[in-house]
Amino acid sequence: MQMNETTQPLPPIPASSWWRAATIFCLLVIVIAGATWMSMFEQFSAQIIHLESKLKNIPQIKYISVLMDDELAPALLVTCDPLDNALQIQRLNGVAEGREDSMQLWALPANGKPVSLGVLASSSKTLRLAADDKTLADVPQLAISVESKGGVEPGGSPRLPYLFKGVVIQKAL
Repeated sequence: MQMNETTQPLPPIPASSWWRAATIFCLLVIVIAGATWMSMFEQFSAQIIHLESKLKNIPQIKYISVLMDDELAPALLVTCDPLDNALQIQRLNGVAEGREDSMQLWALPANGKPVSLGVLASSSKTLRLAADDKTLADVPQLAISVESKGGVEPGGSPRLPYLFKGVVIQKAL
């Protein structure tokens, strides 16, 4: 732009107050959006941590067996949770041992003599017996026998025939 003596450069045009307000408004929107994103990210992270801890507490059943009577009616459900180191036994029928009897759970290995997994000491609907991950590893069947009060001596075999018997199924992981 050339200037002559009569022409003066134009003074700068002041910014409109609308442009200033729009700029401030946009900056506020950006700040609020950033704060909202950070809050949502923190909530999402906390939710993931909560769900992961909840998942650790869910039983992970590895083995399951339904023990049946002679008429093939289900009598007991046995599950093994390796994380909990326990066999959970649920009675499915009303059969209960007498006052001088005990029900004893046996692992029936393919080759070998029966191994006692424990005596069902209570007549409640759900029982727990201590067991690790390897307890049912090579066991194709479980059985229940009725024995004298307290069960068979450690290392002994069942004295009476099996009342209930069932196949052990290993769940796919």
